[in-house]
Amino acid sequence: MAEPQRIVIVGSGLAGASAAGALRTSGFSGEVTLIGQEPHRPYELPPLSKGILLGDTDTPDWVHDEDFYAKHDIQVASRTEAREVLLGDRVVVDDTGTRHPFDRLLLATGSRPRMPSLPGADLAGIRTLRTLDDSLALRETLTAGTRVVIIGGGWIGCEVAAAARKHEAEVTIVERLPLPLHPILGDTVAAVFRDLHAQQGVTWKLGVGLAEFTGDGGRVTGVRLDDGTQLPADVVIVAIGAVPRVELAHAAGLELSDSVPGGGVDTDAALRTSAPGVFAAGDIAAHFHPRYERRLRVEHWANAKDQGAHVAGNLLGGAEPYTASPFFFSDQYDLGMEVRGLANPFRDDLVVRGDLAAREFIAFWLRDGAVHAAVNVNMWDDGDALQSLVDNQTKADAKQLQDADLASLAG
Repeated sequence: MAEPQRIVIVGSGLAGASAAGALRTSGFSGEVTLIGQEPHRPYELPPLSKGILLGDTDTPDWVHDEDFYAKHDIQVASRTEAREVLLGDRVVVDDTGTRHPFDRLLLATGSRPRMPSLPGADLAGIRTLRTLDDSLALRETLTAGTRVVIIGGGWIGCEVAAAARKHEAEVTIVERLPLPLHPILGDTVAAVFRDLHAQQGVTWKLGVGLAEFTGDGGRVTGVRLDDGTQLPADVVIVAIGAVPRVELAHAAGLELSDSVPGGGVDTDAALRTSAPGVFAAGDIAAHFHPRYERRLRVEHWANAKDQGAHVAGNLLGGAEPYTASPFFFSDQYDLGMEVRGLANPFRDDLVVRGDLAAREFIAFWLRDGAVHAAVNVNMWDDGDALQSLVDNQTKADAKQLQDADLASLAG
């Protein structure tokens, strides 16, 4: 496959910007165009629910320095929506009618917050968290005594709750499942997060769902749960997951996936879609992972960053599979943690090293005697060893994982 002369990247988030940067640092001298709807230059999302919402900073972690794009001759079309991909003409058409011809195309359109289709969903005061502007606006509402109801006890819901409590807001989290983060962490480890938030003054409404948003004069005043409970609220934050932005890919005729939660754009191990010369990365990529022998769609920061950098080589004619293990981190109050790998906590065997009650521990999930995932909570010395254990699906028993030197065990 000949090296392209024109590469267009649709999506100016972390995956798209990382790909653009990697193209230039790898020596590609052709045209690179980055199209995105954001008014800001590309930034990373984790600070939106952490440092910015906590009030520790007003700026995110920028993907590149401000002068990087001009210095490396990357054409950035900000505040611009890609409206159509004409595969036959090898052209992207944006909302101004401008045509962007390409030899290779990367779709990195990301995702948007999921919203429930319930009465009152259009009331003012109902917020989601996805952009820098969302975070800054939400922070203004998190003041002492403000009644905050968070719908969803996942990562975003828990981090928003921690920030709201720092600002002395009154916080209630509504979660339909029996525990927060339950599908990811299972009963034992998820209970640690339930208790952490309860000790910080958060009220849990677990095992109950949302029936409607209630309001007055066009503004939200609370929520009604499906057990009839009424919760007053000055602010309601919906944090029930995200939906991949696949509309552009679908309209272009690319194959989509129904084998991953929420769907996505089908790619092979090298992040190639069903159309020649067209790739997908980040939140939208339903990527065939060689180690797991199935498709994965991962929405976390590391996946966007690493897939973006990786796909650059394949845009230039390579065919290297993307094999990194899923990785995620979270900070809540005085708890910091990292997740590596992919567990099924209701099928895999849990092994805990350390002290759950003190919130200083490592949890391992084993399948057929091999380490498939690990979570370290307030323990930071074994990150490299944990990565190796997960990447290699190292065989180990409970006693070894609890007592042995992990670096030695990882080899």
